[in-house]
Amino acid sequence: MGTKKIKLKVTKKKINIKKILIVLLGLLLLCLIVNHIIKMPLKNIYISGNSIVSDKEIIKNAKLNDYPPYLKTYFLDIKENILKNNFIKNVTIKRKFPSKIYIEIEEYKPIAIYNDKIILSSKKKVENNKKFSYLPYVTNNIDTVYDKFVNSFSKVDNDTLLKISHIEYAPNDVDKERFILYMVDSNYVHVTLTKIEKINKYNSIVNELDGKKGIIYLDSGDYLEIKSKD
Repeated sequence: MGTKKIKLKVTKKKINIKKILIVLLGLLLLCLIVNHIIKMPLKNIYISGNSIVSDKEIIKNAKLNDYPPYLKTYFLDIKENILKNNFIKNVTIKRKFPSKIYIEIEEYKPIAIYNDKIILSSKKKVENNKKFSYLPYVTNNIDTVYDKFVNSFSKVDNDTLLKISHIEYAPNDVDKERFILYMVDSNYVHVTLTKIEKINKYNSIVNELDGKKGIIYLDSGDYLEIKSKD
């Protein structure tokens, strides 16, 4: 009995060049899109919360002045660079696609000028490069109470700081934290650091003088004693 030979039919698959080209073109297009996104530069930088440090200075500190590619702007690097500025306390950064960055600034408060330097609420003394002229001048040595001075005067409203011309440290036997404030309207204020927040009511206190100039005592008791300088 003979053996039957089985013939195998081999079919050749035709390569679909059209489909391959479409896939390759799709990949190429995807690569171009990704490359474009990676290299896409920053277009908008929005800065808020700053009043002392200028937008231009913040952008320079953040090393964004050349508007680098959007995806290469790293929050930690930007924040670290901005915080090197002594006037800046904190930074919040938000990034919005496709090319926007929002930078919110919190600044330290300038309190006074001491030995030609600016005292900040951070307790740092920095050069007066910004030429503050509206801050009160500390006229004598406050090193022994410096930290308490900064903590207390940080609570003084900015509007009230504008009304103070000079600050003199004037301790006595009873109070080692006593100060005399020389006001721009020619009044004097005696105050102790523990009661410094009373100075924020300066306008209402002055009304009691009925237009006269005098010395206002806020350094003892829970009352105000107003005396004529004469």
